[in-house]
Amino acid sequence: MKKKILIIDDSALMRRVLSDIINSDPRFEVIDFAVNGLDGLNLLQTQGDRFDAVLLDINMPKMNGLELLAELKKKNIKANIIMVSTIAKHGAQETITALELGAFDFVTKPESYIELKSNLFSNRLLECLGIATKAETGGKVTEAVQPVIKQKQKVISSQASKSNGKLIALACSTGGPKALHTVIPKLPANLDASVLIVQHMPEGFTKSLADRLNELSQIKVKEAEHGEIIQKGTVYIAKGGSQMRAIQQPDGTCKLSVTKEAARHGLLPCADIMYESLLDTEYNQITCVVLTGMGGDGTLGIKQLNTKKDIYVIAQNEETCIVYGMPKVIKEAGLVDEVVALNEVSDAIIKNVGVY
Repeated sequence: MKKKILIIDDSALMRRVLSDIINSDPRFEVIDFAVNGLDGLNLLQTQGDRFDAVLLDINMPKMNGLELLAELKKKNIKANIIMVSTIAKHGAQETITALELGAFDFVTKPESYIELKSNLFSNRLLECLGIATKAETGGKVTEAVQPVIKQKQKVISSQASKSNGKLIALACSTGGPKALHTVIPKLPANLDASVLIVQHMPEGFTKSLADRLNELSQIKVKEAEHGEIIQKGTVYIAKGGSQMRAIQQPDGTCKLSVTKEAARHGLLPCADIMYESLLDTEYNQITCVVLTGMGGDGTLGIKQLNTKKDIYVIAQNEETCIVYGMPKVIKEAGLVDEVVALNEVSDAIIKNVGVY
């Protein structure tokens, strides 16, 4: 049975283009339209059960997309909503707010008609719809990951007293921004560790995500910058469109490398790259956290870390994941120490690394 889609957009051209793309896929069909948020709200209030997913614009007359999301949250109306947003700085902040308000995910709206008709846009849109409606599933990893026996390996060295101590390295993808809004604001300012985060997101959105989390949190949150020294009690979010690594320095400090380079398995940033970079650092206690997301990014890197470092792995449980892919793959690889619900992740982190 085809998944039924509602499009809420004030642009007749956008409604037609989105409809053509969706109806070209045998898994989906567009069954209704709304020209503004108010009309969309009325449809979702009275006929919400008809729709498997909703495509929602942000800037519309009478009621915009954010106002619609706020009303749905207030009235406790559930819907799988995918935002269609531009990548402009202001739009990025609006998109982050939309994810906070319960949007499932977002697709960047192209700025020209040619881009709008491109395969890149249509493929991303259909992929997102597939995940949201469970017309296709995540959980696949591009390289085989054999289950391992999880063994704690304490690294004993004369340099231990000079090491950078504790580090938290977190990976997430689809559903990640909303999950991070649950986890990060609960971390204390005096957390006895630095935090590195890879959230799969395009360039232009990660700074808005970091800024918003910083406003909501006691701990400092920022977008990672090339060459900055990693500090305890600070959360660094990998820059969208770049790869992030931790690079050990001769003086005992550790700096961030944020570089423009090729994607790995289509991912920029890629969590495996972040985890692999930690192999050559002096961090002697690494807490790896894997949250909601499609695929298996992070598992291969964590598997390498497990052979050399003292690591503790926390995975989000299936029941609270938007997409149970990344946590599922890491769990099936036999690398997980603790599986917890989303609202328990921050407590698990604090319990493991402590405060100072």
